[in-house]
Amino acid sequence: MRTEQLEYIAAVTRLGSLRRAADELRLSQPALSETVRNLERELGVDLLERKRSGATMSAEGRELLPHIINVLDAVDRLRSAAGEQHRISRMVRVGTVNAATVPLLIPVIREFRAAHTLTQVEVVAAQQTEIHRALSEGGFDLGLVNHLEGDDVPAGFESTELLHGRPVVCVRPDSPLALLAAVTVDDLLAQPLIAMRSGYVMHRYVHRLLHGRGPSFSYSTDGAEMGKLMVAEGLGATVLPDFSVIGDPLERQGTITFRPITGDTTRVLLMLQRRRAESVPRAAQDLYEVFVRKARELDGTLT
Repeated sequence: MRTEQLEYIAAVTRLGSLRRAADELRLSQPALSETVRNLERELGVDLLERKRSGATMSAEGRELLPHIINVLDAVDRLRSAAGEQHRISRMVRVGTVNAATVPLLIPVIREFRAAHTLTQVEVVAAQQTEIHRALSEGGFDLGLVNHLEGDDVPAGFESTELLHGRPVVCVRPDSPLALLAAVTVDDLLAQPLIAMRSGYVMHRYVHRLLHGRGPSFSYSTDGAEMGKLMVAEGLGATVLPDFSVIGDPLERQGTITFRPITGDTTRVLLMLQRRRAESVPRAAQDLYEVFVRKARELDGTLT
């Protein structure tokens, strides 16, 4: 068994395709496929389920995946301790819901990259369920997710609260809603609403806020970034956590603004999550610590 065989199986699992994994690893697909099959023969287990749509981890493979990740992490620590500095270039993968805050994410990546010039950082926008699955399977090192206060935190993850805020109505400065000190549900219902798709925390919040009532016209979009762009283009209003709007480039440019919701006391929490493990790769740990430190700095400017 060779270390690169384990790295290859981890890449196939993360990317969901032998072809995409081969492209990333700069191998031919037949060579990669044969390497994986050799590992399967050595272990006596079919690690992958191969379908026309791509390769996914088999049930047996999912049971072994945490052990594979632990072995790769141990190899990283060994090489680092031996002074092989090129191993610091290990990629760190972050899954994030779209309502996570740009004013937090960008400064974190900038500071981390300044200290880890060879480390690749991959930021992937995904829904919360997808982030949790990828964290469990080792596809993501860290996940940024939103919770409404009182939500259950999934077992098996280490969770740290980064930011807390409240839902606000995001509008253009020339919107009639921007003239109000606070927006009522009736005010919101009178305007075109840009809603998050089902599966997002803010979709669930808005459904609860409106009590089943419908707005004058509704759009549906996949995430806060597109929602803010649609607001900036004058298509309507959307509801987001305030930390997703305050300091956003569009807000700094004066093309979007926000107003609180009358009588609403809901709190939204931005959580940083990772899989519970005995060991954590150094780069992932360093990025985790930068997130926590930068969040503490930013939180003081939001309150």
